[in-house]
Amino acid sequence: MEKENKKAIIEAILFASGRDVKISEIVSILDIEAKDVQAIVEALKAEYELQNRGFEIIKVGEGYQMITKKDYYDYLYHIFDNRAKPSLSAAAMETLSIIAYNPKITRAEIETIRGVASDSSVYKLLEYGLIEEAEKLDLPGRPRAYKTTNEFLKMFGISSLDELPELPRYKIDENEQIVIDDLPQNEENNVAVNEAGENIEESIEGESTQNERQ
Repeated sequence: MEKENKKAIIEAILFASGRDVKISEIVSILDIEAKDVQAIVEALKAEYELQNRGFEIIKVGEGYQMITKKDYYDYLYHIFDNRAKPSLSAAAMETLSIIAYNPKITRAEIETIRGVASDSSVYKLLEYGLIEEAEKLDLPGRPRAYKTTNEFLKMFGISSLDELPELPRYKIDENEQIVIDDLPQNEENNVAVNEAGENIEESIEGESTQNERQ
């Protein structure tokens, strides 16, 4: 099979799927190596960027997805329905942040960190598909542990949790007070932290148009 045919097939798969497609799935379909899939996808991404297309390919976890560029969401609202978009409360955002930075964390552990009951926040995040059950721990009561999903990655515009802004560390000072040990002071880090908090709200607002090709 020629390289151009493989590129066209991969493009068709991503276009028609309406979801993130794992590299392993494409490997099994085309019987090629993962590095070849990655090279072809990168070529497609460069091609779209050069031609200023209205869509792009993003990396999500261990796969890729073709999506509409956020720059054009406002125009798409005229075609698609204007259903009320889901929104997250401050409590839900706080719970989501805790899960993102602590994969495979239980509800009880979340509540210990937050100091309040978190049932409703966890249920809401499950409803929106931003978190999922990671496993049931081998502990009394078999508590469920939670982790973020690929939908979370897409909403934040990142390909893995490794791209989350680094959290400051804390220490106890001489007055036995908790203080921030190494809070990032440079402007670049502060901007990254602020943008991370804003991305999910913007992405939730554009959720209904992200896969308009379906």
